Amino acid sequence: MKHGETGRADNTTYDVIVVGGGHAGCEAASAAARLGSKTLLISMNLDLFAAMSCNPAIGGIAKGQIVREIDALGGMTGIVADQTTLQFRMLNRSKGAAMWSPRSQNDKYRFSETWKRILSETDNLEFREDSVTGLKVENGQVKGVTTKMGANIGSKTVILTNGTFLNGKIHIGEHNFPGGRIGEMAAYGLTEQLQQLGFETGRLKTGTPVRIDRRSIDFSQMEEQMGDNEPEGFSFTPTPRPLQQKSCWITYTNAKVHEILRKGFDKSPLFQGRIKGVGPRYCPSIEDKIERFAGKEQHQLFLEPESENGISYYLNGFSSSLPEEVQVEALHHIPGLQQAKILKPGYAIEYDYFPPTQLKADLETKKIANLFFAGQINGTTGYEEAACQGLMAGINAHRKTTGEKPVVLHRDEAYIGVLIDDLVTKGVDEPYRMFTSRAEHRILLRQDNADLRLTPIGYEIGLIGAERYQSLLKKREQVEKTIRFLTTQAVDPASINPALEKADSSPIPQKTKLSQLLLRPEIRLEQLIEWIPTLRQYITDEHIEKKEWEQSEISVKYKNYIEKEKETAEKIAYLENIRLKPDMDYFSIQSLSTEARQKLTRIRPETLGQASRISGISPSDISVLLVLLGR
Repeated sequence: MKHGETGRADNTTYDVIVVGGGHAGCEAASAAARLGSKTLLISMNLDLFAAMSCNPAIGGIAKGQIVREIDALGGMTGIVADQTTLQFRMLNRSKGAAMWSPRSQNDKYRFSETWKRILSETDNLEFREDSVTGLKVENGQVKGVTTKMGANIGSKTVILTNGTFLNGKIHIGEHNFPGGRIGEMAAYGLTEQLQQLGFETGRLKTGTPVRIDRRSIDFSQMEEQMGDNEPEGFSFTPTPRPLQQKSCWITYTNAKVHEILRKGFDKSPLFQGRIKGVGPRYCPSIEDKIERFAGKEQHQLFLEPESENGISYYLNGFSSSLPEEVQVEALHHIPGLQQAKILKPGYAIEYDYFPPTQLKADLETKKIANLFFAGQINGTTGYEEAACQGLMAGINAHRKTTGEKPVVLHRDEAYIGVLIDDLVTKGVDEPYRMFTSRAEHRILLRQDNADLRLTPIGYEIGLIGAERYQSLLKKREQVEKTIRFLTTQAVDPASINPALEKADSSPIPQKTKLSQLLLRPEIRLEQLIEWIPTLRQYITDEHIEKKEWEQSEISVKYKNYIEKEKETAEKIAYLENIRLKPDMDYFSIQSLSTEARQKLTRIRPETLGQASRISGISPSDISVLLVLLGR
């Protein structure tokens, strides 16, 4: 695909039009096209797909689980991340397996180039470099889009993935100007039309730190943070990781830095009220940090490479919208950055979003049929959150055109299910980011078992091929065989006690099953393989791969917790299977509380389970609905 290449306009009707070429748009277009829909991806810049506008990294706490789930369903983000990884780390290894989270630093330029290559090699997918300014809507259904260049393009479904571009405004100190991100235009027209169609809208804010010239950094004053000795990856497929591994670096702010930053508060668009949008509470700007945590003398910062051979480094933790001169002066008092030269100042950006309670669980809007929203337009932040929404919107837009039931993941099936359910049920009052604490069934939703949970679904809907599915079945069989071996084979005290004592673990008084030894928190399966010849021989003879025996170990160690969580999920699933009528008159049900009537009318939950998770809906309100439904 070359710069400026376009799909046909005016005389062509598509099955799916995707508006926006960010992380959500790329996954949506890829999924819809691969499933067989004739798809058009419209982006303002066909040379820049899935841009890493903020930090050059994929994954992290809970986010890494989402990327594994995207891959397990047949999405592409994990594969692209693996092919462009500069450093890989499994976070939270010291905690329980439910908390382990993969994260990679990536070459942001190759990340975008890799997405471009994948999309250009995808059948059924066409492209147009343009800006969508309006929707064609007839009788409550979307029929296509109109563009800035005057094109009028028909489509059975439309997916909006506009990111931060809708009426985007960039702030640097007292200077502000329109833009979707630095160097790119904002998008106009859609918000105003959707408001006229009855959609509620709001403003959110996000920010990004300075980029620093590597040649001006003194790394000797910083702490080196290397990647894992045996780096893994996100994808469950064998994906090459060709790039040279690079370190990140840790440094800290100090009292002098904070003093300088405070001097710029009178020119801060954040503190002077020029920024109206709500920013992310968990990822505050540096000026937010020193104001909210006034007693803290220093804040940790991470210098992250943006490419394999480039000079640009990203200063994670130093997001700011203060005047450029204030940012530079403060930087020059941070260890290692005394001579720092910036390539791009930090800035804040405000943009329009649409409260996601206006969506169904399949991400189709409630007001306009066949219109889907995905990504930051729904009030989320983060590449991973956007990508998984795009994947699900692409799947469901395709299925809408074929008359198939939508794919909706439940909260006990995937972090993706938790995220979308949170959005459509609870809405957002700040940019939404996924955390492990948001998932009540996180012991079931581990990063290691995402393929066992979701690849059968990907295979059933057509995103996973037969060869990969057979590979999954083989893995499942190997894991189950290994679990059986561990739960049936025993070891005698004489052969194991010396090793246990060296590991500061209590000796066993009698023959003990291997699975019982694994229940000890200080004992790992890797140690047992080393200590017990019969186990080591079994692993070798049966060709059990490391990931397979690690999966077996987790299943044995957490068996009781996993079974208890499954029981809880099954009880909750009862309410998920009770559907509510979309036109139910809640105001006529006097036994419901006033708050319940108001919120049920506004959100229109699709199931009783979804209704039970709406803030302000009490157990007694659910009991009333159960009685009315004859349950």
